[in-house]
Amino acid sequence: MNKFFYARLAAVNMRKNARVYVPYLLTCIFTVAAYYMISALSVNPGIEDMELGSGTLRVVLGLGVWVVSLFACIFIFYTNSFLMKRRKKEIGLYNVLGMGKGHLSRMIFYETVYIGVISLVVGTLLGVLLDKAAFLVLANLMEAEVPLGFYVSWGSIWNAILLFGILFFLIFLNSLRQIHLTNPIELLRGGQMGEKEPKTRWLLAIIGIGLLGWGYWLAVSITNPVQAVTLFFFAVILVIVGTYCLFTAGSIAILKVLRKNRRFYYKPNHFIAVSGMIYRMKQNAVGLANICVLSTMVLVMVSSTFSMYVGMEDMLEKTYSRDMEFLIRGDSQYLGEAAAEVVDDILQEEDAEAENILTYTYLNSSAQKIGSTYEIDPSKKNNGAAVAEYCTITFVTLEEYNRVMGTQKSLEEGEILLYTPEEELQGDTFSLGDTSWKIGETLTEFPDNTAAAVMMTTHIGVVVKDWETLLQIETMQRWPDADYEGYSDIECAYSFDLKNGDSQQEAAIYENLIYAFEPTSQLLAEKGGTLAMTRVYYNAQERSIYMSLIGGLLFVGIFLGTLFVMATILIIYYKQISEGYDDKERFTIMEKVGMDKREIRRTIRSQVLTVFFLPLIMAGIHTAFAFPMIGRILQLMALQNQGLYVLCTVVSFLVFAVLYGIIYTLTARTYYKIVS
Repeated sequence: MNKFFYARLAAVNMRKNARVYVPYLLTCIFTVAAYYMISALSVNPGIEDMELGSGTLRVVLGLGVWVVSLFACIFIFYTNSFLMKRRKKEIGLYNVLGMGKGHLSRMIFYETVYIGVISLVVGTLLGVLLDKAAFLVLANLMEAEVPLGFYVSWGSIWNAILLFGILFFLIFLNSLRQIHLTNPIELLRGGQMGEKEPKTRWLLAIIGIGLLGWGYWLAVSITNPVQAVTLFFFAVILVIVGTYCLFTAGSIAILKVLRKNRRFYYKPNHFIAVSGMIYRMKQNAVGLANICVLSTMVLVMVSSTFSMYVGMEDMLEKTYSRDMEFLIRGDSQYLGEAAAEVVDDILQEEDAEAENILTYTYLNSSAQKIGSTYEIDPSKKNNGAAVAEYCTITFVTLEEYNRVMGTQKSLEEGEILLYTPEEELQGDTFSLGDTSWKIGETLTEFPDNTAAAVMMTTHIGVVVKDWETLLQIETMQRWPDADYEGYSDIECAYSFDLKNGDSQQEAAIYENLIYAFEPTSQLLAEKGGTLAMTRVYYNAQERSIYMSLIGGLLFVGIFLGTLFVMATILIIYYKQISEGYDDKERFTIMEKVGMDKREIRRTIRSQVLTVFFLPLIMAGIHTAFAFPMIGRILQLMALQNQGLYVLCTVVSFLVFAVLYGIIYTLTARTYYKIVS
């Protein structure tokens, strides 16, 4: 036998089965291209030219590389299973006609090699060509300059060859397993396997409903933003597992309940629809669940990242409300005077003028809520407790609060004023460790506090009567045996806008403030205090870091969303092909029992539409229930504009629904060609 016989046979098979091979090959090519693009972007030297925030962007893109790698492994294996299902009858026929399983293995080997080589070569070339365009999109999202030149990441090419080489080798081994462990008769019947009526698995259906309900309950009931972050992925897992259980078992159980209803079932349209749907759900349950999960991922990723990108200015305004903020930490009541003097000297040197000045002294404490008590003593905290139990409390004296807010509030001995924007405190007392105060008034506004805002935890504001009380609280949060000589946690924030300042002037002032520790320390020493540290927040710099994070997240969200849409298209395409071949036989049977073609086509069309759009409906329900939890997570990231998130979610769903309908229309043509 010619040594090239199996190589030619594999090529002929692929050409004759182009209807199932071409989409699979295109998927492999685009997956390789996607992997190269995200991998090359993560190491692109042009990111360093973006200066601020480049490290954050690399972390986001690096996470994207891992997600694409995991997606490639799962998805290519999954689509290959569709391919093998359609090929089993053909392989079984070869086996019956005299080709041994060793010969079949050689044929499968060449087919795998062809697909692997074509995917890697074409996919890598496509990735290299599209990489520059992707970098342009990323730079545009981050409002950064695009460096000249064309970059090729040879390391990413090698990683792609290694990853997909291993993946195609495992696919080849899995194909051999299916051939060697299955007898020829089973191979010949491979396309018709599973035609027995599915069993009703009530336990699995109940588990699915329970897991889905649990995930929905977590998403809706959790009001603490930090707790929403910690339980988000747990809720996601519950919903994903519940979705698979519900599609595989719950749908069949519901259909069988309808079948037991004689008044409903024994009608021509209902009889055919319900019985046909039972078999459809058995064969397509996993595929439909995959479509549902992928659709939900696309909707959640795109809507959340896009709303953050559009609402970024609001987020920055909430966190960094002024151009610059100079923070000093020490043990003196004169922190504000020292900070103002240092800033004024630097502004005079740079011939600049400040406006919208806000300065006040406060104490930020990391607290753990234990029962109804807030604990700031580090020796009494439970370090293994959930992050959701922690919050940031800002303490400020009554004199400072009235001066900053322009109020004339008063306090009796043993009273405080309380500000709790994110949660309601039960009772009329506030307990901190072993000390309790009566809540004199609940505040509706509190001075901006950048240091607390960047902590991304629940924020509480407390107004105490005087400086002595503030010092007592500051002492409560120290380790009992630690040496705190000359150190304090009390801070003063001096924030301001520059009047008619340009970017160079702002940068110069920022540089001077960074190195202002020595003059600040000397000034404070003259006033009888000790300086612990200084820190500077520069709005332009923080904006670049935010832009890197949010722009990177939006890019990765769109990138992965596109990849998931591609996966959805392929799953739908193969599902239509599978159902087309199955329904072709059902058409024949229905015609033999007396149904005309128009009635048959209408019946099957209604079944296909019902099954096809069920994942989209479920994805919409998943997204609606996920909305409260994701909204709270976005609040934690300073996005308070919930209306914007609602709009982005609705628009994302409508656009995706239109795209989903277009996909159905295009793939349905293939279905009707097969059936006809």
